[in-house]
Amino acid sequence: MTSRGADERRPDLVVRSRRVVLPGGQAPAAVAVRDGRITGLHPHDAPPDAAERVDLGDVALLPGLVDTHVHVNEPGRTHWEGFASATRAAAAGGVTTIVDMPLNSLPPTVDVAALDVKRRAAGGRCAVDVGFWGGAVPGNAAALRPLHEAGVFGFKCFLSPSGVEEFPPLDDAGLRRAMAEIASFDGLLVVHAEDPALLADPAGPGYADFLGSRPGEAERRAVERVVTLAGETGTRVHILHVSSALCLEPLAAARARGVRVTAETCPHYLALTAEEVPPGGTAFKCCPPIRSAGNRDALWRGLAEGVLSCVVSDHSPSTPDLKVPDFARAWGGVSSLQLGLSVVWTEAARRGYGLEHVVRWMAAGPAALAGLTRKGAIEVGRDADLVAFDPDAEHTVDAAALHHRNPVTPYHGRTLRGTVRATWLRGRLTGGGPDGGPRGGPGGEPGGVLLRRPVPERAGPGSSTPERAESGPAAPEPGEPEPSRSEPSAARPRTPSRPGTGRTPA
Repeated sequence: MTSRGADERRPDLVVRSRRVVLPGGQAPAAVAVRDGRITGLHPHDAPPDAAERVDLGDVALLPGLVDTHVHVNEPGRTHWEGFASATRAAAAGGVTTIVDMPLNSLPPTVDVAALDVKRRAAGGRCAVDVGFWGGAVPGNAAALRPLHEAGVFGFKCFLSPSGVEEFPPLDDAGLRRAMAEIASFDGLLVVHAEDPALLADPAGPGYADFLGSRPGEAERRAVERVVTLAGETGTRVHILHVSSALCLEPLAAARARGVRVTAETCPHYLALTAEEVPPGGTAFKCCPPIRSAGNRDALWRGLAEGVLSCVVSDHSPSTPDLKVPDFARAWGGVSSLQLGLSVVWTEAARRGYGLEHVVRWMAAGPAALAGLTRKGAIEVGRDADLVAFDPDAEHTVDAAALHHRNPVTPYHGRTLRGTVRATWLRGRLTGGGPDGGPRGGPGGEPGGVLLRRPVPERAGPGSSTPERAESGPAAPEPGEPEPSRSEPSAARPRTPSRPGTGRTPA
């Protein structure tokens, strides 16, 4: 099975498994790595000589997952999460690339100056590779092109209140204005789609009250609005965290009309149900909400049919004190960055899907969304981001043992199928091992880099669009100035003004 275009030089590392998940399906193979890239795919029983060889036996080898929906919250709310803790959790969960959302940090990433602040906060702290979304908010249309040119992967907006006052939603005129500007440079708009006219304050503290205040029709109505405007403006759009199956029909119809729209869902919508949310169990609270078991089944059909192309975490953590046992007042957000692979695999295996399906939804799909051509698959020329995953091992979640900064997750006490044994980032062990913990380089330093939006090469049609990375392990750009003392109190934490509507990633 020697692959075309293979580099015949002696590899730095060879990892072999009887269950390598390749773009064409599972197969026994030996994966050769040199200088951080996959240089060859070889027969399992004839691995090349290498400086280091790892034999996984029947443990599966997957490409590193790509999670394009993570709220890291640093700077400003680093006590909720931060780049060090979030990327350690990602590595331990088999995620080798994340794209950070523009809100919940202070300042929000709505202009280049704020992006620079965030890059400095992330520099030298990341165990996996990290990219950034920009934000589209009222009044910042002129800042969108400069953010695009500075390397953000696209722009996130809300159509309903975000839960934090510094990131307000777009009204109809603002949405059209943002779309027109983003279409002018062929960027990407990612949308938290709930129609505010159909939302209400919960009538009481219980989960049924909260669920009733955010009906599925609010999602559907907002999706219809977005795809109509996308068709008129030609904007490429992506619908975030689809929780309601009512969205599937308008999404499929829009795609059939040629509208450039994609959509994602999240592990909690595929695994959890409204019926199982315990009284006061606000670790389950998120916006849009976890819905019925029947709705969950329909989302799985949406994945199988390709209407939903990505499964990403929408990791939106907070401190335990914001998760008060009242669904009307608690902060909304699910913490699951370290657990997503096992959560999805547990449910996927029960439904008869294979690891190749999970890889399509959690690695290839998100990589394609962000244009990360070196991520998301085990192929020659791609980054050697690899995950040793034992699909048959079970483990019971202990929230306190996770790498997330705060021990809050709805999966606490749940037994999941599938365990990450090791994670390699560009051929270097960064997570997993005997204790499941993160790894670093020879000095233990984090090995992640900060990614920029891919830019087409000048070679013309068919040329690749490799993502640009900043130099060094998660280092700031060369020549970037040190943070000045006059920078806003990006470090001064603020409590969300409307904790009852507290959203989180989208």
